[in-house]
Formats: sequence, structure tokens, C-alpha cells
Amino acid sequence: MNFSLSEDHEFLRDSAAKFVDEQVDLAPLLRPGADVSEAGYDRLWDKITELGWSAIMVPEAYGGLGMDYIDLVMIIGEIGRTLAPSPLFGTLAGAWAIEAAGSEAQKMEHLAKLAEGMKFALAVADENGSYSNMETDVVAKQASGGYELSGTKSFVVDAASADKLVVSALNNGQKEYFIVDAAADGLKIDILQWRDITRQVCKVEFDGVSAERLEASRDDVWPWVRDRLYLVLAAESAAGIRAVLNDAVAYAKERVAFGRPIGAYQAIKHQLANIAGAAEGANAMVQYAAWALSENDERASIAAAMAQSYGSEQYKEATHRNIQVFGAIGFTWEMKNHLYYKRARCNAELLGAPASQREQVVRLLERQAA
Repeated sequence: MNFSLSEDHEFLRDSAAKFVDEQVDLAPLLRPGADVSEAGYDRLWDKITELGWSAIMVPEAYGGLGMDYIDLVMIIGEIGRTLAPSPLFGTLAGAWAIEAAGSEAQKMEHLAKLAEGMKFALAVADENGSYSNMETDVVAKQASGGYELSGTKSFVVDAASADKLVVSALNNGQKEYFIVDAAADGLKIDILQWRDITRQVCKVEFDGVSAERLEASRDDVWPWVRDRLYLVLAAESAAGIRAVLNDAVAYAKERVAFGRPIGAYQAIKHQLANIAGAAEGANAMVQYAAWALSENDERASIAAAMAQSYGSEQYKEATHRNIQVFGAIGFTWEMKNHLYYKRARCNAELLGAPASQREQVVRLLERQAA
């Protein structure tokens, strides 16, 4: 296996870096009470659509670019590095659910619209944040012309900006997947007071909402989608670690204490060395997971869970160390350190705590050994 990036991958990464550096401005978020919409959330999405990023993982047969997961992490890494506020995470999640659970006709109909800028969101967690508690899940029942959904989902990323929602629901005791229009009658979407203000997270309530059943729904849809979302979060985290490292190094070179730059002191050097080590490890795990998913390798699920578990924990630690290097100024609203700290904390909980991913790794290894 050769994990060095190809020229095409490097070109894609560099192009993405140039784009986000020109387009992302976090300044509007550096004050109490700021809202993600103030940082160009919808404006950035329009430009992302023009670049084709929204359809990067959609197979060519359904109107997408048909690129692989290594291509994807080149882009996601740059979005994570700059905390670019956009509904790309939710759209990827919804599109993957349609790819996994939809019939050929449904995939042809819905996935083709990604290239035109249609936004999706995926609603899986119940009101308490559980992804597996069937007792509190949304319920589907047959109605004239299709199905109706009733219940509550929470922690739905990008739901308020989505055009369509993909929803997991119980149908005769079986978990299946449905598509609903975001403007449908009986649908209520509330934006949660989420710690990470660079990401829009919502609570969604369904009261007899008309829905279209995805015809290839099956038990392994969520694990398949979850592995890919692990990769997205891990790629964000790995790039975020590198970003806070670069900021801390630059500050340590210019901040003078007792007549010397603080970077000359061993205590600061140790902090920076620890972040640098974490950045290398997280990046290697992301690239391995991306390769494994691209190749449909039998170790892909393990690799994705390991990348998310390690990357999210190290991101939390790196952002904490970053603020310590900056000292008192690192705690202020005017500095962007807290935005990375909040993203790190939320990335580590959005799909379950790192310990839950390690439990998944153990179960997967036991299953392979059986």
C-alpha cells in the first residue's frame, strides 16, 4: 500500500485550500450571540455547488463526479482547517443514506439534484441522542399515497437549511428510511443552542408528515453511512489539529516574555511537540480509513471508527493546549481559538463519544475472529 498522495490529490487539496482561504471569514462569529448564517453559510454553499463538491461522492451513474474517499478528505480537510460554515456535512449524510437505502429509480431521481445545489439532512438520533433506542424512535404508518411519520429526532445537522430530509423510522417494528420535504405540513424544525456555532444542529418534530419510503431500506444502512460520517469528522479533526498547531507556533514565535519569544521555553516546546505528534497520527489514520473505504476493504469499518476515536480525542487535547500557549488572550471572544475548541468538543460527541467507537472496534474484531 502506498499512502503518499498523488499529484491529482495534492492539486485538489491545494485548490480547495485556496478557495476556502478566499471565501471563509469567521470574524462575524467572534462575539457572543453570533449565528452561523452571519458567516456566509448559504452564500458559501452556492459556491461549493458551483465547484461540484456537493456531488463529489455521488456515483457518475446518478449524475455525480464519482470520486473516491481520498478525494473527499482533501476537501473536508480544508473545510475543517478553516471551520468553513456550510451544510456540506448534512448533505453528504443524506445523500449517503439515499445511496444505501434507495432503489435505482430513487437514487437517479434524488442524487442527480445534488449537482443542482439541493441540500439534504439525515435524521437518525432520537430526542435523547440515541441512535439505537427503538422505543423512542419516529414511527411510520401507511397512508393514502405513501407513509406518514410522527415523532421527534434531535441532533440533526443542517436540517433547517435542507430541502429534503432523510429520516429513519420504525415501520411495523423494522427500522427503515424515508424522504420528506423540508416544507411539508406537520414538520417543525428548531435550531438547537449547539456549543459549536460554526455548525447548525436542529431538533425536528414530525406530526403526520407525508413521506416517501426508500425501497432498499435494510438493517445495515446506518452502519454503512456512519462509517463515512466518522471519516468526515476525523478528517475535520485532523485538519483542525494542524490548524491550531500552526496558530500556536506562530504566536509562540511573536509573543515575548522575559526578553525571549515564549517558543524558546521548554514548557511551550513540549506543548507544541505534543500537538505536532497528534497531527501526524490523526492524518495517517484518516488517509488509511479513506483508502480502506475507497477499496471496500474488510477493515474499513474498523479503520473509520479508529480514525474518529483517535482524531476527536486528540483534537480536544490540541485545542486545549493551543489555548494554554496563547494564555489569557486565548480565552477571549475576539480570538478564534474558542471556535476550534468548541468544534473539537462537538466532533467528539456528535456520533457518540470516542469510547463508543472503541467498543465498536472491539466488537468488529471479535466478529472477525469468530
